Amino acid sequence: MDIEQKQSEFIHHFVKRATAASDGAALASIVVEATSHPSLFAFSEILALPNLLQLEATENSAYLDVLRLFAHGTWSDYKGNADRLPQLIPDQILKLKQLTVLTLAETYKVLPYDQLMQELDVTNVRELEDFLINECMYAGIVRGKLDQLRRCFEVQFAAGRDLRPDQLGNMIQTLSNWLSTSENLLVSIQEKIKWADAMSEIDKKHRKDVEEKVEEVKKSIFKADIDFRGHEEICSESGGVMDYEEDRSRPKRRRHPIS
Repeated sequence: MDIEQKQSEFIHHFVKRATAASDGAALASIVVEATSHPSLFAFSEILALPNLLQLEATENSAYLDVLRLFAHGTWSDYKGNADRLPQLIPDQILKLKQLTVLTLAETYKVLPYDQLMQELDVTNVRELEDFLINECMYAGIVRGKLDQLRRCFEVQFAAGRDLRPDQLGNMIQTLSNWLSTSENLLVSIQEKIKWADAMSEIDKKHRKDVEEKVEEVKKSIFKADIDFRGHEEICSESGGVMDYEEDRSRPKRRRHPIS
C-alpha cells in the first residue's frame, strides 16, 4: 500500500472521529492522537472541520494552534511559540521534525548537514544520518542520498505537505502559466507537423517529376539508339550493292601469251 493511500485512510479515520466529537476536551485528545500518529503527515482536512474551528477562543484553542503547526509549521516554529502551546509528547516531537525535513526538501534539493542539524536540534552527524535513514527514508516520506564527503543530503523525492492558505494562489498561477505554455507549445508542434507534411508532399512531387524526366530521357536515348542502328544498317547494305555493280562493269584484262 503506497503512502498516499495510507494517508487517505488515516485522514478519513480522524475526520470521522473529530466530526463525531461532542466537546472541546475530546477534540483536543483527537488532535494529540492525530499529530502523534506515525503514518499521518497531512492535517488540512481535519483542520477544516467546523467543530474544530469552534475551538477558537476557548480554553482548548491552543490545540487548534497545534494542529495548524503540524499542518504548516516546523520544529523552529514550535520553539519560537512554545510558551503559548501545549508541551509536545515525544511522538509529536518526532513527527514535527519529520515534517520539518519535508518542508526543507520542498525548497532545496541539496540539504547541508549543518542546516539540518540546526533545524532539528541534532548535535552530531551520526545522529542526523540515523534520523534521516530510520525516521524519514524508511517511513517513505523522502528518498535521497547521504553524501558524507560533502556533508549533505541530496533529495530525490519528498512527500508534499499541506498547502498554506497563501500558497494556493501561487500554485493556481503556476498551473495557469504551465497550461498556457503547454497550449503554445502544442500550437507550435502542430504548425511544425503541417510544415513537415507540406515539405513531404513537395518532396514526393519533386521525386515524381525527376522520375518522369528520367523515363523520358531513357525513352529518348532508346529511340535515338534504334534510329542510329537502322541508319547504320541501311548504309552498310547500300555500300555492298555498289561494290558489286562496279565489279561487273569493270573491263576484264586479257592475258598475252608468253613468247
